[in-house]
Amino acid sequence: MDLKATLNLPDPSFTIPMKADLAIREPEILAKWKAASIYHRLQDERRDAPPFVLHDGPPYTNSAIHLGTAMNKILKDFVLKSRVMMGYRVPYVPGYDNHGLPIEQAVMKKFAERKEKPELPTLRQACRDHASEYIKIQTEQFERLGVFGLWEKPYRTMDFRFEAAIVRVFGKLVSLGQVYRGLKPVMWSPTSRTALADTEIVYDDHVSKSIFVRFPLIDDHNGWSKGLDNVYTIIWTTTPWTIPANLGVAFHPALDYVIAKVGSDHYVVQEDLAPSVFQKLGLQYEVVRTLLGASFEFSKFKHPIFERESLGVLATYVTTEDGTGVVHTAPGHGREDFVTGAKYGLPVLCPVNESGYLTEEAGEFAGVKYTDCDTVVVDRLREMGALLLVEDYHHQYPHAERDGKPVIFRATEQWFVSMEDNGLRAQMLDQVEQVQWVPESGYSRIKGMLGGRPDWCISRQRPWGVGIPVFYTTKGTPVLDPVAIEAVATLIEREGSDAWYSKDPSEILPEGYTFDGETAFTKETDVFDVWFDSGSTSIAVLGGDVYPEWKEALPADLYLEGSDQHRGWFNVSMVIGTAVNGSAPYKAVVTHGFVTDEQGRKMSKRLGNVIDPNEVCASLGADVLRYWCASVNYADDVPCGPELLKVSGEGYRTLRNTLRFLLGNLYDFEPVRPGQLQELDEWIIEQAELLVADVKDAYEAYEFKKALSAINEFCIKQLSAVYLDAIKDRMYCDGADWPSRRSGQWACYVVLRQLLTVIAPILPFTAEETYVRVPGSRLDSIFCETFGVPSAERLSQIEASPLQVRYATLLEIRAEVFAGFEEWKKVNEAKNGQAVVAHLTLDADSANFLRTFELTEIANLFKMSWVEISEGAASVAFSPSPYLQCERSKLFRPDVAEVGGMMLTERDRRAVGL
Repeated sequence: MDLKATLNLPDPSFTIPMKADLAIREPEILAKWKAASIYHRLQDERRDAPPFVLHDGPPYTNSAIHLGTAMNKILKDFVLKSRVMMGYRVPYVPGYDNHGLPIEQAVMKKFAERKEKPELPTLRQACRDHASEYIKIQTEQFERLGVFGLWEKPYRTMDFRFEAAIVRVFGKLVSLGQVYRGLKPVMWSPTSRTALADTEIVYDDHVSKSIFVRFPLIDDHNGWSKGLDNVYTIIWTTTPWTIPANLGVAFHPALDYVIAKVGSDHYVVQEDLAPSVFQKLGLQYEVVRTLLGASFEFSKFKHPIFERESLGVLATYVTTEDGTGVVHTAPGHGREDFVTGAKYGLPVLCPVNESGYLTEEAGEFAGVKYTDCDTVVVDRLREMGALLLVEDYHHQYPHAERDGKPVIFRATEQWFVSMEDNGLRAQMLDQVEQVQWVPESGYSRIKGMLGGRPDWCISRQRPWGVGIPVFYTTKGTPVLDPVAIEAVATLIEREGSDAWYSKDPSEILPEGYTFDGETAFTKETDVFDVWFDSGSTSIAVLGGDVYPEWKEALPADLYLEGSDQHRGWFNVSMVIGTAVNGSAPYKAVVTHGFVTDEQGRKMSKRLGNVIDPNEVCASLGADVLRYWCASVNYADDVPCGPELLKVSGEGYRTLRNTLRFLLGNLYDFEPVRPGQLQELDEWIIEQAELLVADVKDAYEAYEFKKALSAINEFCIKQLSAVYLDAIKDRMYCDGADWPSRRSGQWACYVVLRQLLTVIAPILPFTAEETYVRVPGSRLDSIFCETFGVPSAERLSQIEASPLQVRYATLLEIRAEVFAGFEEWKKVNEAKNGQAVVAHLTLDADSANFLRTFELTEIANLFKMSWVEISEGAASVAFSPSPYLQCERSKLFRPDVAEVGGMMLTERDRRAVGL
């Protein structure tokens, strides 16, 4: 008799293959999802279910996706798929940001390579074409990651109707009185020649020239210098290029200042800073007077280079942290300076042009680049005898986020959204309190940023973007008229934002339109800050302002982006959402860190440490990348590299092998519950129910690592280490139709179904690959299923059930046996316990407890040939098994006997009919 042929061995052609070949299989599964319109099927089937809306933050369409954007979309998909499997209707409209400097720079680089200088229409069309190209590329790449969504109709900020919606958002803000045009110092990028908002600034290490400069006293307004000759004050600055714009020196009204005599000269500095200042300057001094800062108001000092005055002014922002306690004031080059200058009627002098070169207003420095002033202006100060010290100063300095270049403060006419009008800032801070922030640190971060942000400069001096829809009269008065703004929106909705640049005002405005008695107008040339585009998305998309089919209730349930978006998308969305709708556009905000290499370094081509998600999909598969994404603490910066992906691949294989084993035992099974389940099978089914409840809670709390850890722990500790090991013998060797085997198959079937649902949000391809092979009735996709979460009553029953207590106790004894056997193996060189008898001596209660189990079941659970139980002082001992080995089941058991020339246990004899 061929004994092997009598075994119920798993059919390898029935279950999923051991070799995953994800790079081949995943695109096949993706094609089936597309053919079945699975996203739309889910929307249709759940049309009456409660909605869960994750509003997508738009990535820029200027390049292929990188690992950071891949992680972001995968985290979103964890949310989307887990909420689908909780029974929600989960609409997901992916979005793309299409205007702005990154796209313009990429396009201009191509023109430069061809040595072409494009006209505005040509440049704008090239930007549109570039964005369109990368929308297609990114869409394919995001879909390859297994992300479900409305990919055939994403929101694109350059679509005509979307551009019109942006204009209409501006119109709403204008009608609310939230918008104004004003002359203010703004962050300015000389390299990009445009204003920037604070949200576009990063602070990085920088070395500036630090200078101490003396200003001679011309006129003592309050008599504080009476009897003193050669009186100066000393300022300290790290921006020598602003010296030509100096119009004042600021003192703190409530701080004490000393007049220090140095030789025949006298210097005014703040009292607490005097020792460090004169030590640094290498000067010996004697204090001759001490005065309050208020004493110096309206005193007149001479500019150290030019023949003009520098007015003594008072300002409470003057500190004693560094410098001299006297602040060089240039109203055209600083926010605080501007406010102080306005208070004292100082002109707004800004002798620096859009490219960072000094203008004719800078006199002898006209034509000098601002960075060269570190030499040119400093040298001139030295010649004038005004320079007391120059040295390098290392500090954090603002840089443009997009190109990494230093920025300057420069006073220009710009469009602003006021943070104070209509109590907007207070409203936003109140809304922050209503939002769930994950992690909690996001709360204090956004609160601080909104609380301290200045008015939002929304105008940019660039060619690629949505033009600010403002006309000007011949007197230069801006036409902030809803009728005019809506006329622009209507035009753009029909012809796109390019039409703003190609049409005359008369072609845009209603026939016979007049404003302030005028009929001839010019147009604004600035475009919107690209953050204005993305900040408007909740209104344009969820508000239904672009397409009715996108419309969902506001606020969205969730925004999920990188932690840098506290000063970006979360921030500007809060500004526009609160201003227009009176509330935050989101109920919850989840943030993640940045991806680094395995040493914690930023990924860069220069370092050769870049991990391309597209290459990972093409080699290891998207599910391995998704496994890595679920395995990290996304709230922090997360490392990734070949070794970590290898570890993720090993973890993935463990889960795959578990699914493979469970499914492999079902090749001859029809899903019908047997009348009576064996205890061990009931136990594992209850364990699976507990797992589903835990994983569902983890998904709900956006704790994906916790969800994956629970799944892994269940597969390794409950399934592989206990249950699957224990049932192999009866699954393979019991009769095919015996109740014992059918009970085990039912348990494998139930556990597999439960396991597939909780794995599916993380490993969608593998879950689908397995699901379509599960016997019995199935839905069209694993994602049409829902988590089999037990009721609260059922959970209470399981957690307190005698069965769970019973097996917890048994597994404690098993752990003691395993520990003892590990020590015994070292001395006796045994490979495993299958040929070893365990001799357990237990107290009476424990012994009687063990006797309530079948000894064959205990032997299987303990991985021993046999287990002998006696009463007495607790101990465990082992001995080589004295029993014969069954040729069919390979077990060493007391009931092995020879039948028909074969050594078989009593069970195996019955199974083969002997």
